[in-house]
Amino acid sequence: MVVDSKQTPQNHQQSNGFVFKPFLIGISGGTASGKSSVCGKIVQLLGQNEVDYHQKQVVILSQDSFYRVLTLEQKVKALNGQFNFDHPDAFDNKLILKTLKEITEGKTVQIPVYVFDSHYRKEEMVTIYLADVVLFECILSFYSEELRDLFQIKIFVHTDADARLSRRVLRDISERGRDLEQILSQYLTFVKPAFEEFCLPTKKYTDVIIPQGVDNLVAINLIVQHIQHILNGRLSKQQTNGCLGGYTPAHKRQASESRSHTH
Repeated sequence: MVVDSKQTPQNHQQSNGFVFKPFLIGISGGTASGKSSVCGKIVQLLGQNEVDYHQKQVVILSQDSFYRVLTLEQKVKALNGQFNFDHPDAFDNKLILKTLKEITEGKTVQIPVYVFDSHYRKEEMVTIYLADVVLFECILSFYSEELRDLFQIKIFVHTDADARLSRRVLRDISERGRDLEQILSQYLTFVKPAFEEFCLPTKKYTDVIIPQGVDNLVAINLIVQHIQHILNGRLSKQQTNGCLGGYTPAHKRQASESRSHTH
């Protein structure tokens, strides 16, 4: 969903001063552990995967959007597999924090589009409209205390290291144009040490651990049930009270806005 760069994010606020606050869920885990697949499965089971983006109640944000713009020297290293994309400094952490804070304030946000094979950001942005639940997946979701304190639920996807490596090899060859030797060298030099130093220790901060990633349907279904309970609870409050504290479910408010704004 590409937006006009002139569009200004809006604060969805009712006349009585009430600001809608989405429920923010953080999902972490090692490289190729299945974070994106878990998020996708949750959205699918909630029936949100084919919903128009104005109507979505559950949306996904990915770390892949927030890599830093590289200098020329860094870009040369990246093209040769010598740049550490798993280090905290590889991410635009200020932008991640700013974006998630704006989401919790009920704002529509614009997300960068990062191109992996050439390591740059596109000029066009992706719009994330207000939703009831936001899933943010990143290998370092819980590394920063300020960031992890934003999440109402923190989930860690745990997958065997051999399985993660094999998945990364297949992904990087097919999606990111890298060769096997470069992938293995990068994994041993940067990915594995960074996981052990920066990602794995954050497992202690999580509320839920999902072994075996997307294959663990029992755990995923429990999370889906919890999210559905959140969505049903908000809808029932709105129906019971007419407009509790000025709250209108995100998907209904967006539908109304889409009739009055050109996107």
